[in-house]
Amino acid sequence: MRYQNRYFWCTLGLMGLLGSRTVMAQEKSLADTYPSKPIHFIVPYSPGGPTDVLARLLGQKMTERWGQPVVVENRAGANGAIGAELLAKSPNDGSVLFLGNTSILTINPVMYKKLPYDAEKQFQPVNLTVAAPLLLTVHPSIGVKSVKDMIRLAQKPGSALTFASSGTGGVAHLSGELMKLLAHIDLIHIPYKGAGPATVDLIAGQVAMTFTSTVSVMNHVKAGRLRGIAVTTPKRAPSLPEVPAISETVPGYDVSPWYGVLVPALTPMVIVNKIHNEVARIVKISEINQRLSEEGGTVVNEGPEGFARMITAERLKWARVVQNAQIRGE
Repeated sequence: MRYQNRYFWCTLGLMGLLGSRTVMAQEKSLADTYPSKPIHFIVPYSPGGPTDVLARLLGQKMTERWGQPVVVENRAGANGAIGAELLAKSPNDGSVLFLGNTSILTINPVMYKKLPYDAEKQFQPVNLTVAAPLLLTVHPSIGVKSVKDMIRLAQKPGSALTFASSGTGGVAHLSGELMKLLAHIDLIHIPYKGAGPATVDLIAGQVAMTFTSTVSVMNHVKAGRLRGIAVTTPKRAPSLPEVPAISETVPGYDVSPWYGVLVPALTPMVIVNKIHNEVARIVKISEINQRLSEEGGTVVNEGPEGFARMITAERLKWARVVQNAQIRGE
């Protein structure tokens, strides 16, 4: 009986060893053959924006490297939800990539009661690729030259200091709400249908300030029509080293709008890692890095685990801001 038990355990161990070798062989084969067909790269916004630019840069280099066409598809609408829903319903074989951002993955889930996608359960983070600061920009007429000046002005009785945004619930809006929360001041939010109209009214002096992308306002800042007083990232931006960070005055302030690559949740990790490694390679190319810097971005290049942790932390932060400001998605 003792020898039979030994035989049983030896056989079981051998089967386990053979099984693990089979799995390893299958994974190697999958890694070697991926991609075996064209890839669709979903951009949940219209052509021309920062998300679209990044996806096309990545897609072009992937096509050159892999020999399979990587086709960028713009699926705009519903604050990114249309494109996100498409990813959630896509096959788990790496044939569909998605370029997500702060709003889609961390703000929408805490602001809307119902979404056509579950960012936590249906998506697998692959590569946190780029982050970009917003610039706290003011109209020169209000006499503000620093974050301290802005806070002092907001604290004056009856100041009614306004800030414009590209729409309720967006990153620009919540940047102001986070400022209100951490600096203990009151600001009046004025939503617009896009960053363009908000910038036009800021230049005209109809609103006092805004939190917006550097690309949107830098020409106006250089021309003296507007004044950029601080960036929203926790440290000074490499592209604007002379501009202080808001956190230098308001500890803990951090708004770092980011963009990252995701796939459906059940995609094999061997494919996830191959995509991550390719994205990591591409953003290190000097011409790509320079182009991203010109767009106001800073390469982050974080892998699946770090990206997932960051999404969780950001979701908790924005949940607090949304709850404090009592914002409800429509």
